[in-house]
Amino acid sequence: MWSYIVSPAASLICDERRGTHMKDYMIDIPSDRLMIETDAPYLKPRNLRPKIKSHRNEPRLLPWILGTLAACRNEHPEKLAEATTRNARVFFRL
Repeated sequence: MWSYIVSPAASLICDERRGTHMKDYMIDIPSDRLMIETDAPYLKPRNLRPKIKSHRNEPRLLPWILGTLAACRNEHPEKLAEATTRNARVFFRL
């Protein structure tokens, strides 16, 4: 099985005030070791456009986080979604 899984915190890669240095490292994470998460219910993505009124981070924002991560990796979001979904299914034995 895997020796590690990396799930970069959305509060870091989606925040222009902090974590910008982390974006450079996202491309180095092998796609078969990567999952994504929302940090729900706290710390919604600060780079979210258009802004939403709610202060809650919710699973519905996952596509935005995925898009930000895909941009960091110079990867198409659909390809990354397939990889992270596959990894989550294996990890959680779904």
